[in-house]
Amino acid sequence: MTGTLTPSGYRPRVVDREVAEALQSSPAVLLDGPRASGKTWTGKNFAQSEALFDTMPGVRLAASIDAASLLDGPVPRLLDEWQQVPEIWNPMRRACDDRAEMGQFLLTGSANPPDDITRHSGAGRVARVRMRPMSLLESGESDGSVSLSKLMDGESSRPQSPGIQTPEMIDLVCRGGWPRIASDTAAFAQRRLRDYLDDISRTDIAQVDDVKRDPVGVRRLLASLGRNAGTKASYKTLAEDASGDREVPMHPRTVKEYLQALERLFVVEDLPAWKPHLRSRIALRTTPARHFVCPSLAVAALRTNSARLRADLKFFGFLFESLVVRDLRVYSQLEGCQLSHYLDEYGLEVDVILERADGEWAAFEVKLGSDEGVMEGIESLRQLRDRVDTNRMGDPIKLAVITATGVGVELPDGIAVIPVTTLGP
Repeated sequence: MTGTLTPSGYRPRVVDREVAEALQSSPAVLLDGPRASGKTWTGKNFAQSEALFDTMPGVRLAASIDAASLLDGPVPRLLDEWQQVPEIWNPMRRACDDRAEMGQFLLTGSANPPDDITRHSGAGRVARVRMRPMSLLESGESDGSVSLSKLMDGESSRPQSPGIQTPEMIDLVCRGGWPRIASDTAAFAQRRLRDYLDDISRTDIAQVDDVKRDPVGVRRLLASLGRNAGTKASYKTLAEDASGDREVPMHPRTVKEYLQALERLFVVEDLPAWKPHLRSRIALRTTPARHFVCPSLAVAALRTNSARLRADLKFFGFLFESLVVRDLRVYSQLEGCQLSHYLDEYGLEVDVILERADGEWAAFEVKLGSDEGVMEGIESLRQLRDRVDTNRMGDPIKLAVITATGVGVELPDGIAVIPVTTLGP
């Protein structure tokens, strides 16, 4: 399904298939995700007509007087940034009922609105599809020769190319997966992303739920999240780090509230802890791993650059982990997979657990690519396999170390080493 409004030079997205299927099975589709991730372009790719609510003067008044005038047009009709005009929700819902046909509306939104706006449920009418910044496959840096779906079906990995060098990967992390700056340099992209976070801090975070928040405090928390990307930092740790030498320290409760607002803006997306059945009574840690929706935002929050990251590869390893988490989320979404991390009381840590809806699971360690790091990752995966009660959880479908550099290989016991630049859906 392709619309008549497809932008020139549109980059196909992994989520396109999910949107197409949702339009065939639901009267309306809500495509949500962070600002500038490409939702409008994807919406236009499927739409036959459009109402761009963030650019239409007087649109809220028009919605309150004659909502039908905003809903009429060839379908699917794109209602872009609909949360700018929340009054359109109920008329759209009623139109879905009255028309009783699939694929009527495609809504895009860069923020989850307050719950009372959608208190009349969209269940049965509105299918939700999450959109994230581009993966390396979508931006052209991965050849997609290793299918995550096929790995989850138990197939062996056969990477067709080696990984890239660390300096190049650092530039890709700094540039991020944002369509409008996908062809720009890392330095230019970072200037744009710093402005992006400034807008979030000053304006967006107050508008998401009409709660006034301290922009300076938000920026300090964003910087703290950048320093703690990929870690299991608690609210208390983040509060202490964000407070610095301020006379009035930030309270952990404030951190929690700010994080909830940032989640509603799709700026941060933490990785929850996995809770498997284990062979013995090992206590599991439950703090989520902190991640931005794209690691480029962590770089922007810290106002650092490629040169400084090349001098601190240990810290860059956490940012690379965030990039892999981003891409695994994109590639696994169509199958409804859930991502989490594993950490137990003895310090055994595995970066990503991927579970299908039927309970089948795979585990991934993330390493930049040194022989020593890869071997550490392999050993962690073996220990995890030994600790999980496979009688109750089932054997892992796949265990793999995902790297930035080096070549792919599969060991005799089935553990694979896969360059991230070969991964695809």
